[in-house]
Amino acid sequence: MPQPVLRSLKTTIGKGIGRLAYNSLLYGWSLQGSIPDDVLFSPADVWPGNADKARWLIHGGIFMLEGDQLELRNADWHPRDVDESWIVHIHSFDWLRDLRALGGNQGRMAARAMISSWMDQHHGWHELYWRSDILGRRLANWIAAYTFYGESADDEFQEELFHSMARQLRHLCRAVPGGLTGVPVLHAIKGLAYAGLAFEGREACLEQALGLLDREIDKQILADGGHVTRAPDQLLETIRVLIDIRTAMRQGGYPDIGKIQKTLDKAVPALRFFRHGDQRFALFNGAQEGDGDILKTVLMHAGVRARTVNTLNKSGFERATQGKAVLIVDTGRCPSYPYDGRAHAAPLAFEFSYGRDRVFVNCGSHPTCADWQDALRATPAHNALVIDAHNICDVHKDGSIARKPKKVLVTREDKHGAHLIDVCHDGYVPMVGITHRRRLYLAEQGHDLRGEENLTCSTGLGKRHRIDLRFHVHPKADVSMAQGGQEVLIKLAGGSGWRFSVDGAALTLEDSIYMGEGVRPRKTRQIVLSALMQTDVAQIKWAMQKE
Repeated sequence: MPQPVLRSLKTTIGKGIGRLAYNSLLYGWSLQGSIPDDVLFSPADVWPGNADKARWLIHGGIFMLEGDQLELRNADWHPRDVDESWIVHIHSFDWLRDLRALGGNQGRMAARAMISSWMDQHHGWHELYWRSDILGRRLANWIAAYTFYGESADDEFQEELFHSMARQLRHLCRAVPGGLTGVPVLHAIKGLAYAGLAFEGREACLEQALGLLDREIDKQILADGGHVTRAPDQLLETIRVLIDIRTAMRQGGYPDIGKIQKTLDKAVPALRFFRHGDQRFALFNGAQEGDGDILKTVLMHAGVRARTVNTLNKSGFERATQGKAVLIVDTGRCPSYPYDGRAHAAPLAFEFSYGRDRVFVNCGSHPTCADWQDALRATPAHNALVIDAHNICDVHKDGSIARKPKKVLVTREDKHGAHLIDVCHDGYVPMVGITHRRRLYLAEQGHDLRGEENLTCSTGLGKRHRIDLRFHVHPKADVSMAQGGQEVLIKLAGGSGWRFSVDGAALTLEDSIYMGEGVRPRKTRQIVLSALMQTDVAQIKWAMQKE
């Protein structure tokens, strides 16, 4: 039986058994027990909210997520036909910090009313809304914001609140991690930890949380500080959870957990690695540019002052800087299951920026639309090489990756103000027997970027193959043909001009899209180098030089 089918069958059986066990009167009865009298303290929430989002929520019932909007009509907590990201956002109560940012009685009463509405409709277990990660986030948010919305509430509200939290906590203790992997497990752990700290007599929850956290850190954070998914935004979210748990432990009078600090010490330099000159993320493996202010806040609260590294050898990325130029290259293999659900089919893809201007960018991802996410995982959505219009890897319906490159080899030379990154992969060998080697050279204070693409077929080329090299240009840059179609001129928003030339391929300009921020694709252009590989060896050279 194929591996994805077997995994799907096991998951279905596991969910079916859990559904039968949890969705019963007997299980609901088992959630009864002692109820906390009070919250000992509310762990500080160091992340800023947005008062404008709170106003949209209060006056229009409109939730906002990554630039997208969703109206919750008539206090209906069951939105239909929406991406799961909306369910997580709404039922985790992450938006409570927006109401807190608005402040005053208006925000407080709105928070209280919405929590009451949720509790009225969710007395018992629900397969999705009580999933360990969503439940953990909800508990953590309710506890962290308690002094804002709950401390001054009447006895009836507080009694109902503590009763609901006690039931949810009992289920979380039993269910975590509930078949989850990656960052969602950390959110479940955070909820356990907050409850163990905030409620008297719940110390066992804290011990359970710290035991799980110890194991998850080993699973998720690589030796170089990168996240196992190879996604910058997942690394950011992991660091935020660790900062939250560390802050709550300190506020509760507990000593620092050494492993948390050691993890932050290596994860923060890895996070800095993925930033361009505009201090926002490169677009790899599902990441968008991200909020620069949030990134600054994370780095401030992490309290780690280590310098940015140039190599993440376990994660599989290389970074070269010269002058104002930044070059970030994917030199790694696709993550193993189950951490490959966000992975992009684009080994050897790269991004290039100069100062605060992005030049060559991958197309990005979409925060709330699965169809867009799937499309943007494809090889042509990256600054990568494509053979016969085929993806390097296959993406299964469950999001996992098949036919991954088995070997990705990289060497690097840094000397005399220049960097050479030399990397190859065998991802196309199973299909067409061709190995791709990419050599990237950055010098002259970042004013000279050159590339050499070498294709080798060791089994004997059975037929001709079409080769396409794609360079997606950031939408803020102006692009035009020059020299009778032999070169491309690129004018950056900052005023600098660049000339792109090629040897060994035809050059064209085509339409592209950019999903680096928000939910609306932006029109842009891409440089496409096309050639036919007719022998066992082929080479394409290109250069990008500042005017």
